[in-house]
Amino acid sequence: MSKAKSRKSTASQRQAQQRRQPATTQAAQPQARASSSSQRPQSAAARTDQPQPRTSSVAQQRKQQQARSNQRKRVRSNWRPGVTVGVVLLVIAGIIAAFVFFSRQSNGPAAQATPVNSSVLQAVTHVDRAVLAAVGTGGATAPQPLRGQPPLKGPTGKPEFFYFGAEYCPYCAAQRWAVVVALSRFGTFSHLNQTTSSSNDVYPDTPTFTFYQGSYSSPYIDFVSVESQDRQQNPLQTPTAEQQQLFSKYDAPPYVSAQAQGGIPFIDIANQYLVIGPSYSNDVLQGRNWQEIANELSNQNSPVAKGILGTANYLTAAICQATNQQPTQVCSADPIPTIEQSLGKSGVGAGGPQLGFVERSFEAVVRRPGRVVGVAA
Repeated sequence: MSKAKSRKSTASQRQAQQRRQPATTQAAQPQARASSSSQRPQSAAARTDQPQPRTSSVAQQRKQQQARSNQRKRVRSNWRPGVTVGVVLLVIAGIIAAFVFFSRQSNGPAAQATPVNSSVLQAVTHVDRAVLAAVGTGGATAPQPLRGQPPLKGPTGKPEFFYFGAEYCPYCAAQRWAVVVALSRFGTFSHLNQTTSSSNDVYPDTPTFTFYQGSYSSPYIDFVSVESQDRQQNPLQTPTAEQQQLFSKYDAPPYVSAQAQGGIPFIDIANQYLVIGPSYSNDVLQGRNWQEIANELSNQNSPVAKGILGTANYLTAAICQATNQQPTQVCSADPIPTIEQSLGKSGVGAGGPQLGFVERSFEAVVRRPGRVVGVAA
């Protein structure tokens, strides 16, 4: 009985507590909700705070990227002037190298490849036959015949007119006027350029032509030329072995005196005639330009015409001997037949007279590589 009562009492107490508990619970619920509501902002803050490390990381990455970008800009800003200076220096070096190269090729014609003025070319390649006849030999020096030498044939098998000279050479400058006049009677020059002799030699800056880079065609004769040096005595054209052999053989004793050996200009006409050194005085060309010299070729009494045309008539007569009097209209025209007769009276070779002097009232100075040789008449 006591146990049963005790259980009832306990059950009654529990029920009483349960009846009291809802009120307590209800009272507590607002507090709980308040507590819950107070905790939600904290949770939101917590949630807002949670991405903070990621935001900070992105910012740091952006700062690092910006730092690297700034560093690259600083590197580029420091690097670009150096590169620019280097490029400029390379360009300047290239310009200097090009200038040196072209100046060494060219104080001759490569840089001064000036075509001959048309009026000058007309005057020097179409000289009046009457003036040529009136001038005769003009007091110029005659070519010297060779005896017993094998014929010299050119690239096309015709008799060869071989010229060896240099652009700096003042005597070559004078002789070219006569060569152009004479050869123009047998053929045609193309791309003929004008130049002057050296500014630092005797008879400085003598107006003339250059055979370098020019061409010549003829049905009667082959013209072969070598301009060995430019106006500054730099190498220009190198003779072939055969050409060097001709020069070494005939521009030496017994064909010339030992004193005049190696002199230029050197002309070999088919191994039948030699012309070594000047044929007339350069004095007559001094103080004149190309046009003034060309104009003098129409005046038979001019010292210029006598020197140039007299030499040209001698060369023409020697060429006619080599071409068997072809063409007839040239080789039969006055004064060529008379000059041809005079050419056969002497010879050059072993036992014969030596060249190396000019039979004039002036002193010839033959400019040779490395020295100047004076030969008095």
